[in-house]
Amino acid sequence: MREIDGVVIGAGAAGIAAARHLADLGLSVVVLEARGRIGGRAHTVRAGDLALDLGCGWLHSADENEWTKIALALGFAVDDLPPPWVRPAHAANFSAAEQKDYWAAVERFYDRLDAETDSDRPMSDCFEPGGRWNAVLGAMVTYINGAEAGKMSLREYAVYHDSGINQRMERGYGALVEAYAAPLDIRRDCPVTLIDHSGARVRVVTPQGELFARAVIVAVPPGVIATEALRFSPALPAKRDAAHALPLGVADKVFLKLDRPEDLPIDTRLFGSTTTIETGSYTLRPFGRPMIDGYFGGEFARTIEREGDGAFAAFAIEQIAAVLGNDMRKRLTPVAESAWARDPWSLGAYSYGNPGAEKARAALAAPVNERLFFAGEHCSPRDFSTAHGAYRSGIAAARQALKALQALGA
Repeated sequence: MREIDGVVIGAGAAGIAAARHLADLGLSVVVLEARGRIGGRAHTVRAGDLALDLGCGWLHSADENEWTKIALALGFAVDDLPPPWVRPAHAANFSAAEQKDYWAAVERFYDRLDAETDSDRPMSDCFEPGGRWNAVLGAMVTYINGAEAGKMSLREYAVYHDSGINQRMERGYGALVEAYAAPLDIRRDCPVTLIDHSGARVRVVTPQGELFARAVIVAVPPGVIATEALRFSPALPAKRDAAHALPLGVADKVFLKLDRPEDLPIDTRLFGSTTTIETGSYTLRPFGRPMIDGYFGGEFARTIEREGDGAFAAFAIEQIAAVLGNDMRKRLTPVAESAWARDPWSLGAYSYGNPGAEKARAALAAPVNERLFFAGEHCSPRDFSTAHGAYRSGIAAARQALKALQALGA
């Protein structure tokens, strides 16, 4: 296998952004992807003529998000209907009066968060003692962050930037990343086992052979580095330690086909329970489709994953039927579900603001000897846990690599 300018390891949002940036400038670039598909944790699957996002699905900070511009340039329609979580929920188990009381509690909760931005106290300290809505608030935190409030540092959480504008694409986020990757040279089913940076050129070892490159961009989730599924020679213990300090939270989805959908409202949120953190959050008829999707976060999602394939669907159907009536059991059919913590190339859904995360992000993102560069949402200082954070980290790594290559006369 020939010597090239750059090798990008990982065909997720970060790796694709980095590779496109370099390739568009005329450099020779190869992307190596362990999976048999492109997109990483941006993963769109098909159910007939419907596109379902098992990974990221919302263009967060859409007014600032580079993927929004890419979507429009590639002909992906962007839907600007306000997301279900900011509109009234289904009243079957959550009356209008209860929802008003809940949103008041949410506002007080965020006021307390905003007042504690210099504290390393856990976010859970901002729950009201004995608060009626603490369980729902706790569930909400896990949906957003993939981790419980007790694992979240107030200082680290305050670092995250969100413009508050959220949009989506009916064709799917994963499909967008794949479309953007179309011009690239991508080798699938090609996991990298070793990066040898001891010689004049970086040697990249895969089951399909070896490549030699002037620069390598590592755009894999931190767990792949922490577990040493991907190794370095000479070893990089500081990178391994930083990766260990950036665990990924868990956020999983389930999609259910809905028979006779007309009696349910479109794009409406349904809380599985308002009394326990161990609950799913459901969207009735997203995009007006004859479907219900469910969302699960944190250790509760991890526990259900361990029960095996079909566990999310089984739980969701029982919970939805308990709220909307036994007839729902006959009307709901499992279509697809994720299990990101069980995925060996992800080991979780996305990073979160755990204590010390900001320092670990910077350590993991730092280049090594101007030949190894690092990217991924977990490397993004303010946009972690998002696909646009991954994109920005990929561009940053590509620019660092380009500068180093230019210095070498490449």
